[in-house]
Amino acid sequence: MGHREDLLEGAKRCLLEKGFARTTARDIVKESGTNLASIGYHYGSKDALLAQAYVALVEGMGEAFEGGGADGLTTEPGSVERFQEVWSNIIGTMREPGSMWRLSMEIVVMGDQLPELRDHLALAQREAARGLIPLLMGGREEDVPEELLDTLGMFYVTVMTGLIAQWQFDPKTAPGGEQLAEGLRLVIEAAARK
Repeated sequence: MGHREDLLEGAKRCLLEKGFARTTARDIVKESGTNLASIGYHYGSKDALLAQAYVALVEGMGEAFEGGGADGLTTEPGSVERFQEVWSNIIGTMREPGSMWRLSMEIVVMGDQLPELRDHLALAQREAARGLIPLLMGGREEDVPEELLDTLGMFYVTVMTGLIAQWQFDPKTAPGGEQLAEGLRLVIEAAARK
């Protein structure tokens, strides 16, 4: 690996160990075996590097969202059963010790203090929506139209953000995939009666 990749891997390890606010440029350099100047050269700033490291960590969760097994998802795209299966898989990643989702809450709280980071992660959030739509509804990411990102995609990202907050705040009372699917069924039934 070159310095760019070493820095990214070192930053990911630092984020998981220390979080965003407590990670220093020197921590990243020590963890990556590089030098301070390489952060600016390859990423522009420590915050930009940490933002990219966070996005890489989230992107690495894709296989777990699909169930991680050889068969992947087993339910029909667009069904309530798929909704339950996918959200159960996502919640499973929140239950793991050392879950990286606490970083999400830290970044949400820090967003107004770091506008460059916020702008970068807002774009990443849009791409997360682009990935969630085919995961839940079927199809391919590259075929997701922009208007669907603004509606269904943002709905899924909002559910994700709420789940992260609930699982970080009180995992004992946070909902599982079954509860989310039942809530969705109730919403669908109520809408169908009108």
